[in-house]
Amino acid sequence: MAQNEPSARPRRSDATRTAILAAARERFASDGYERATIRSIAKDAGIDPSMVMRYYRNKEGLFAAAVEFDLRLPDLSAVPRDGVGRALVRHFLSVWEEAEVLKALLRVGVTNAAGAERTQEIFKEQLLPVARTVCPDPAEAPERAALVASQILGMALTRYVLCFPPAVAMSRDDLVHWLAPTVQRYLTEEAGAPVAPAPGNG
Repeated sequence: MAQNEPSARPRRSDATRTAILAAARERFASDGYERATIRSIAKDAGIDPSMVMRYYRNKEGLFAAAVEFDLRLPDLSAVPRDGVGRALVRHFLSVWEEAEVLKALLRVGVTNAAGAERTQEIFKEQLLPVARTVCPDPAEAPERAALVASQILGMALTRYVLCFPPAVAMSRDDLVHWLAPTVQRYLTEEAGAPVAPAPGNG
């Protein structure tokens, strides 16, 4: 029996962590970062709060672990160059509509430093490499990725968090129609390309 103990302990540990993270995601999504507590998460997971502290130290550590999220970004190198904006916008809309944890992260990110930092990490780690594959100069990828994020996160905030009625009412095709050309320009337009003059200035 003793021979089984070393392998049994890791399995119990993995199961406990899985239960904690599942409960945390649900609680952060429903209550938001500020109102969610270690005690309520532990209760949902069916364990003692000290176990949560043992694995994650504090709520900030638990939140960061709970929102490890794969955006599952498409391989844009396989997409026709003039279609990368459309492909990326469609993908992000699908992700936002399916992933409650990402909505929770956005809600937390606008009010809490830990949430903002985690959001930055996810987009830096996952969106930046994608931008490098399609932009004219890889050295410009950080700025271009930031511009893309401004569009994606801005729409996500108005549609899924603040719930502006016109943004909520728009169909996915309408959103793609309006957002894709801007995202396309941010990713693929040559730096220094002529910009049309504003009315009255030219």
